[in-house]
Amino acid sequence: MSETETATLRPNPAFARVASRERLEAVAETLRSHGMRALVAADRGEARRLVLERLPDDTRVHQGASATLDALRVTEEIEQSGRFDAVRPKLYALDRETQMDEIRHLASSPDYMVASAHAVTEDGSLVVASASGSQLGPLASGAGQVIFAVGAQKVVPDLETALRRVYEYAYVLEDERAQKAYGMHSAVNQILVISGDWLGRITVILIDEALGF
Repeated sequence: MSETETATLRPNPAFARVASRERLEAVAETLRSHGMRALVAADRGEARRLVLERLPDDTRVHQGASATLDALRVTEEIEQSGRFDAVRPKLYALDRETQMDEIRHLASSPDYMVASAHAVTEDGSLVVASASGSQLGPLASGAGQVIFAVGAQKVVPDLETALRRVYEYAYVLEDERAQKAYGMHSAVNQILVISGDWLGRITVILIDEALGF
């Protein structure tokens, strides 16, 4: 997609609609049937508590760049509280020209990975899109435990609609954010779909509130 095309895009408002509490509870039940732990938080305050109480002190915790985690002030707690061995500040301190091997190893296998998803389907799949792919490895298999915090506007019927939400809504807003933050466009270069968990790694906290993209 060219810069001219991205400049003219507008987020599809259909993907900003907030799911009902009943719909969230039904999605949580489906996720549980796929081997994931799933909870529904009444609001961002409860969601923040549910995330942080699952992160033991002094463990290696990594998190992807996430408007949802920023809104929950989870990013701030992980990186600034001193409770955790926070990975991301260490990554920022390394030189990408000379220390890429160290960056790759440090980012790939934290004890806990905290993230959001760009969509969650009614039939029990989580969809995460990425420009760099750096957070997808820990989410898929590298992290010991994974915690997703997902706003109620991200619930969609199926995988086809989830992919539409990525391109028609989340990407458009992320592209705007990237231009402001980094002076460059974003991209949908890699997409991870998680449809089940055999190892007991994944917890999904669905939030009865619109948060993030």
